[in-house]
Amino acid sequence: MAVSFWNNLLQITKNRVLQQRGVSLYNYTHSYEEHVIKKKLKQFAGGSINLSKDGSGIGVLTLNNPRLMNAFTGTMMLELQEKVTELENWKEGKGLIIHGAENTFCSGSDLNIVKAVSLQDGVNMCVFIQNTLTRLMRLPLISVALVQGKAVGGGAELTTACDFRLMTPGSEIRFVHKLMGLVPGWGGATRLVQLIGSRNALKLLSGALKVDPERAVRLGLAEEILPSSDETGSLEEACTWLNQYTEGPADVIQAIKKVVIAGRELHLEAALREEKDIFGTVWGGPANVQALAQRAKHK
Repeated sequence: MAVSFWNNLLQITKNRVLQQRGVSLYNYTHSYEEHVIKKKLKQFAGGSINLSKDGSGIGVLTLNNPRLMNAFTGTMMLELQEKVTELENWKEGKGLIIHGAENTFCSGSDLNIVKAVSLQDGVNMCVFIQNTLTRLMRLPLISVALVQGKAVGGGAELTTACDFRLMTPGSEIRFVHKLMGLVPGWGGATRLVQLIGSRNALKLLSGALKVDPERAVRLGLAEEILPSSDETGSLEEACTWLNQYTEGPADVIQAIKKVVIAGRELHLEAALREEKDIFGTVWGGPANVQALAQRAKHK
């Protein structure tokens, strides 16, 4: 009976995590109604979120509001959710690069929204973008934040929702929330702790410290410093860097990302079962059959 109880509990936990890849974390709690906050966000227009996808399975998502250092307006938050939904259903996708227009990453929320919304709307806006970034983090694509210029506030939080961060010379990541009398609310603090540990996260948050590329690499917050600070050149370098991890069939790359998500977010027993299930989706598939025919493993 005890075994049956734990099996049921593990299955419930697994299902909750898997279901959350495409739905709200707060559907039934916190008095959160997504359609209400979406209506509010539509009132704050400007900028855009642009998504391009190439034939090699690499997508490029551009934050486009350079007048405000690519700060998120309300309509940009809505567009980001739409783009994440599109990427969730991209069967041929393998990788994603997120960057900002005109050689800077993102300065967080448009302050016009921050000043205008009520306390409850502010919390609901936080929930909305937190949901979106959690879904972004769980995409079955290998994601890279290309940090050019400044990634501050919510922009810094956005970088943590990607699998990797690449920085250009002279760029910086800075969690400035304390200077605004706030703490991160888009999930950035939780993800930062997972990335660099609680002690280092506490230093960055409580000190509102500017993290240059060299320090980011030392902390494990960034993977590499790219040679080019030019917008076009650094994007090409980021694509080249990402290609080393996305070479191969899309279904295999997506399966790899899925087993990593399971290992990160599920309890051991549930993660092992999920890994087994994902293994079953590629076992005997075209890539597996071809590799066996070529005996690629023993070359």
